[in-house]
Amino acid sequence: MATKIDSQTLTFPAIWRHRHLLDLERHSAAELMAILRTAQTLKELTNGCREKLSLLSGKTCANLFFENSTRTRNSFSLAAKRLGADTVEFSSAGSSVAKGETFVDTAKTIEAMGVDWVVTRHFTPGTPHLLARELGVSVLNAGDGPHEHPTQGLLDILTILQSRGREDWEDESLDPEQILAGKTVALVGDIAHSRTARSNLWGLRKLGAHVIICGPPTLVSPRWEELGFEVAHRLDDIVERCDVLNLLRIQFERQYTRPFPSVREYAALYAMNGDRMRRAKPEILIMAPGPINRGVEITPEVADGPHSVILEQVTNGIAVRMASLWLLAGASDAAISGAESPAASVGPDAEEKPNWV
Repeated sequence: MATKIDSQTLTFPAIWRHRHLLDLERHSAAELMAILRTAQTLKELTNGCREKLSLLSGKTCANLFFENSTRTRNSFSLAAKRLGADTVEFSSAGSSVAKGETFVDTAKTIEAMGVDWVVTRHFTPGTPHLLARELGVSVLNAGDGPHEHPTQGLLDILTILQSRGREDWEDESLDPEQILAGKTVALVGDIAHSRTARSNLWGLRKLGAHVIICGPPTLVSPRWEELGFEVAHRLDDIVERCDVLNLLRIQFERQYTRPFPSVREYAALYAMNGDRMRRAKPEILIMAPGPINRGVEITPEVADGPHSVILEQVTNGIAVRMASLWLLAGASDAAISGAESPAASVGPDAEEKPNWV
């Protein structure tokens, strides 16, 4: 399926055959790059995610959020609207959940209203996977407890590619498993409770980056080394080697005991500040998924400095979510119609009947 928009062509990638986006762990490097390249194209076609297209006109996206959200919820809503879709906003506060309705029954009720995607955030790991089995529409994971947050991982990687990636990273002939080869990315902070960290870990490694996990021993298990990641417990030991630092907040709301003596001590050991910036590489990239806690994981001078791309991450969130909605819609439409592939004219696999999953 190729759509021409203002002399540019948006082509459905032949490799994409998924009706749901639940995590990054299960996806191949080629599939991740298909989403990222589509996101980049849509960002350009919408003039930096500011203008509208009619690619998804007539479809409806339902946001089912059982946890608080600023960036993700608004980003999904804007992504749907930028592509011409309608949105339904659900909040557990004031809903029939308070009357005893189950999570699945709530989702099925929303589905019965004629929606095409369900975007869900829930405090329990695995809830999007449950919905994917129970519903007949596409499900997107907007964060399930400390498990995964796939679109956050993707928007972080897109930001790295745009700012520090090779110039030809959009070239489809490149080996997707080597797109980030030679780059060292450190995830610093509360790894134990971070769904963003897990999605970043899987995505970055699949694309060839060297990943360092850094934080207090109480929040960074040494067993990550068994999965092939480097583990460090002192930011000062690794800061000079890093091309990218992704600074994760301490998630006190998910903790039952204090993992370190004080916030002040944590900031002294792990916050990215001016002194550490002076020791880092001249072109180091500073990222944070937000919300940021100034003075804890990052100081104001670094958060607002020239190396920070925190707000660019927010914009890229809309691009990644536009791409996700469009790709899942294409796969769902093909599955419903029994089409061989929505990309029938663009790839070597066009003759094969795919399994829409």
